[in-house]
Amino acid sequence: MTTLGIDGALGSFSCAVAEDGRTLAALELPGNIALEQGLPAIAFVMQQAGLGSAELDRIGVGIGPGSFTGLRIVVSYAKSLAQAWKKPLVGVSSFDSLEANVAALGLLTVVSARPGVISVRYRHAGTEHRRSGRTADVLDAIESLFIESGEPKRLKVLGAPEDVLAGLGERGFNVQILEPLISPAALAVAQLACEFAPAASLHAIRADYGELPAAKLPR
Repeated sequence: MTTLGIDGALGSFSCAVAEDGRTLAALELPGNIALEQGLPAIAFVMQQAGLGSAELDRIGVGIGPGSFTGLRIVVSYAKSLAQAWKKPLVGVSSFDSLEANVAALGLLTVVSARPGVISVRYRHAGTEHRRSGRTADVLDAIESLFIESGEPKRLKVLGAPEDVLAGLGERGFNVQILEPLISPAALAVAQLACEFAPAASLHAIRADYGELPAAKLPR
């Protein structure tokens, strides 16, 4: 199966083409440049892979949580391409793309949406907990899970910035830092899109911002 993956949720814009687990082409561009350079980047990786749209089986898109602007743009791109090329579209969570090929129990995966705000997913012993919001509030919620269960404060942490690691240390957690095994994120999206079921319709694909965007009430 040949897939195009697109991601703009994790602080950069990336796109990749994969075929049966093999990387054909991949590109990552730093910063929020999806609007200006996203479509040319997609055209470039398709050219590098030596493929036309007819040779793609499906498209995968990172649906967040993550950057509000990046998500809004890449989801729009993915829907437009899927409709124009008549391809199935698969939405892939940022948590899943970060955790691709990572096998770990007691794993806390962290996505930073903007300074001081995070979304996390904690999975342990068949349970899953998700929180989004101010960093301190989210870490307090994670700590409460351990206090309630009485388990030792040991965590394997993926994707956490320095302020999150410092906050976990202040709360007495013993942390093992892990790194994503597949990069860029769009490559993980492309590979996971082979495994996940496509959306029933384009309307079913929605961006998961993790929180409402920051806004000021009009005076």
